[in-house]
Amino acid sequence: MNLEEWLSGFRDLHDQAKRGTLRAEDVAVYHVAREELAHVLLAAQRVSVLRTQPARRVLRAARALPVDIEFGGRTVRALTHQVSVGGFGALLSPWLRCGESVSSALRLPEGELLRTAARVVEVRDEVGHARVSFEFTGLSDADVERLETFVFDAVLDQYNAV
Repeated sequence: MNLEEWLSGFRDLHDQAKRGTLRAEDVAVYHVAREELAHVLLAAQRVSVLRTQPARRVLRAARALPVDIEFGGRTVRALTHQVSVGGFGALLSPWLRCGESVSSALRLPEGELLRTAARVVEVRDEVGHARVSFEFTGLSDADVERLETFVFDAVLDQYNAV
Protein backbone atom coordinates (compact mmCIF):
# COMPACT_ATOMS: atom_id res chain seq x y z
CA MET A 1 0.00 0.00 0.00
CA ASN A 2 1.43 3.39 -0.96
CA LEU A 3 1.17 6.58 1.11
CA GLU A 4 -1.72 7.98 -0.93
CA GLU A 5 -3.79 4.80 -0.38
CA TRP A 6 -2.93 4.76 3.33
CA LEU A 7 -3.92 8.44 3.73
CA SER A 8 -7.16 7.80 1.87
CA GLY A 9 -8.01 4.96 4.26
CA PHE A 10 -7.04 7.09 7.25
CA ARG A 11 -9.14 10.01 5.98
CA ASP A 12 -12.15 7.68 5.70
CA LEU A 13 -11.68 6.45 9.30
CA HIS A 14 -11.16 10.03 10.50
CA ASP A 15 -14.34 11.24 8.79
CA GLN A 16 -16.34 8.36 10.28
CA ALA A 17 -14.95 9.16 13.74
CA LYS A 18 -15.94 12.82 13.37
CA ARG A 19 -19.47 11.87 12.31
CA GLY A 20 -19.75 9.34 15.14
CA THR A 21 -20.28 6.48 12.68
CA LEU A 22 -17.00 4.64 13.29
CA ARG A 23 -17.73 1.00 14.06
CA ALA A 24 -16.61 -0.20 17.49
CA GLU A 25 -14.17 -2.68 15.93
CA ASP A 26 -12.52 0.15 13.94
CA VAL A 27 -11.90 2.51 16.88
CA ALA A 28 -8.63 0.79 17.89
CA VAL A 29 -7.49 0.69 14.25
CA TYR A 30 -8.20 4.43 13.95
CA HIS A 31 -6.28 5.27 17.14
CA VAL A 32 -3.27 3.21 16.01
CA ALA A 33 -3.37 4.93 12.62
CA ARG A 34 -3.45 8.38 14.28
CA GLU A 35 -0.42 7.45 16.34
CA GLU A 36 1.45 6.10 13.28
CA LEU A 37 0.75 9.23 11.24
CA ALA A 38 1.80 11.47 14.13
CA HIS A 39 5.09 9.55 14.53
CA VAL A 40 5.89 9.87 10.82
CA LEU A 41 5.13 13.60 10.76
CA LEU A 42 7.07 14.30 13.95
CA ALA A 43 10.06 12.36 12.60
CA ALA A 44 9.91 14.44 9.41
CA GLN A 45 9.82 17.60 11.55
CA ARG A 46 12.69 16.25 13.68
CA VAL A 47 10.62 16.53 16.84
CA SER A 48 11.45 13.98 19.52
CA VAL A 49 8.77 12.26 21.55
CA LEU A 50 9.26 10.72 24.98
CA ARG A 51 8.40 7.02 25.17
CA THR A 52 5.66 7.82 27.66
CA GLN A 53 4.11 10.47 25.38
CA PRO A 54 1.59 9.62 22.68
CA ALA A 55 2.87 11.20 19.44
CA ARG A 56 -0.64 12.36 18.54
CA ARG A 57 -0.57 14.62 21.63
CA VAL A 58 2.69 16.27 20.51
CA LEU A 59 1.81 16.80 16.84
CA ARG A 60 1.32 20.49 16.00
CA ALA A 61 -0.77 22.11 13.30
CA ALA A 62 0.27 25.43 11.81
CA ARG A 63 -3.06 27.24 12.10
CA ALA A 64 -4.14 30.80 12.78
CA LEU A 65 -7.05 30.65 15.22
CA PRO A 66 -8.44 33.54 17.26
CA VAL A 67 -7.63 33.21 20.95
CA ASP A 68 -8.47 35.42 23.92
CA ILE A 69 -5.84 35.32 26.65
CA GLU A 70 -6.85 36.58 30.10
CA PHE A 71 -4.28 37.46 32.77
CA GLY A 72 -3.79 40.13 35.37
CA GLY A 73 -7.31 41.49 34.96
CA ARG A 74 -7.05 42.11 31.22
CA THR A 75 -7.87 40.23 28.03
CA VAL A 76 -5.71 40.22 24.91
CA ARG A 77 -6.92 38.89 21.56
CA ALA A 78 -4.32 37.20 19.38
CA LEU A 79 -3.96 34.63 16.60
CA THR A 80 -2.26 31.32 17.13
CA HIS A 81 0.53 30.30 14.80
CA GLN A 82 0.42 26.68 15.89
CA VAL A 83 -1.89 24.45 17.92
CA SER A 84 -1.48 21.03 19.49
CA VAL A 85 -3.24 19.00 22.13
CA GLY A 86 -0.57 20.25 24.51
CA GLY A 87 -0.99 23.96 23.86
CA PHE A 88 -0.55 26.77 21.36
CA GLY A 89 1.84 29.47 20.26
CA ALA A 90 1.06 33.09 19.46
CA LEU A 91 2.84 36.34 18.67
CA LEU A 92 2.24 38.88 21.44
CA SER A 93 3.79 41.90 23.05
CA PRO A 94 6.62 40.71 25.30
CA TRP A 95 4.88 41.29 28.66
CA LEU A 96 4.21 37.69 29.66
CA ARG A 97 6.77 35.66 31.59
CA CYS A 98 7.46 31.95 31.80
CA GLY A 99 5.41 30.21 34.45
CA GLU A 100 2.53 32.72 34.38
CA SER A 101 -0.94 31.19 34.48
CA VAL A 102 -3.60 32.51 32.12
CA SER A 103 -7.09 31.65 30.96
CA SER A 104 -7.57 31.11 27.26
CA ALA A 105 -10.56 30.90 24.95
CA LEU A 106 -9.55 29.34 21.65
CA ARG A 107 -12.02 29.58 18.78
CA LEU A 108 -11.95 26.32 16.83
CA PRO A 109 -13.44 26.04 13.33
CA GLU A 110 -17.23 26.28 13.09
CA GLY A 111 -17.20 28.63 16.08
CA GLU A 112 -16.51 26.03 18.75
CA LEU A 113 -14.98 27.73 21.78
CA LEU A 114 -12.43 25.87 23.88
CA ARG A 115 -12.01 27.54 27.27
CA THR A 116 -9.15 26.32 29.40
CA ALA A 117 -6.39 27.30 31.76
CA ALA A 118 -2.89 27.55 30.32
CA ARG A 119 0.61 28.30 31.47
CA VAL A 120 3.35 30.24 29.67
CA VAL A 121 6.20 27.81 28.94
CA GLU A 122 8.40 29.88 26.62
CA VAL A 123 8.82 33.51 25.64
CA ARG A 124 11.20 34.30 22.79
CA ASP A 125 11.70 38.01 22.29
CA GLU A 126 11.81 39.16 18.69
CA VAL A 127 11.82 42.62 17.17
CA GLY A 128 8.55 44.32 18.18
CA HIS A 129 6.89 41.24 19.70
CA ALA A 130 7.46 37.93 21.44
CA ARG A 131 6.80 34.38 20.31
CA VAL A 132 4.94 32.95 23.32
CA SER A 133 4.20 29.26 23.88
CA PHE A 134 1.37 28.16 26.17
CA GLU A 135 0.72 24.76 27.70
CA PHE A 136 -2.90 23.78 28.35
CA THR A 137 -3.59 22.69 31.92
CA GLY A 138 -6.53 20.58 33.04
CA LEU A 139 -8.07 19.63 29.69
CA SER A 140 -11.02 17.26 29.87
CA ASP A 141 -10.93 14.04 27.86
CA ALA A 142 -13.58 15.53 25.55
CA ASP A 143 -11.43 18.64 24.93
CA VAL A 144 -8.36 16.47 24.23
CA GLU A 145 -10.40 14.56 21.64
CA ARG A 146 -11.68 17.84 20.08
CA LEU A 147 -8.12 19.14 19.77
CA GLU A 148 -6.78 15.86 18.36
CA THR A 149 -9.56 15.88 15.77
CA PHE A 150 -8.76 19.49 14.87
CA VAL A 151 -5.02 18.77 14.50
CA PHE A 152 -5.64 15.77 12.25
CA ASP A 153 -8.16 17.78 10.20
CA ALA A 154 -5.41 20.36 9.67
CA VAL A 155 -2.86 17.70 8.71
CA LEU A 156 -5.26 16.14 6.22
CA ASP A 157 -6.07 19.60 4.79
CA GLN A 158 -2.35 20.14 4.14
CA TYR A 159 -2.18 16.89 2.19
CA ASN A 160 -5.27 17.82 0.18
CA ALA A 161 -3.50 21.02 -0.88
CA VAL A 162 -0.45 19.13 -2.22
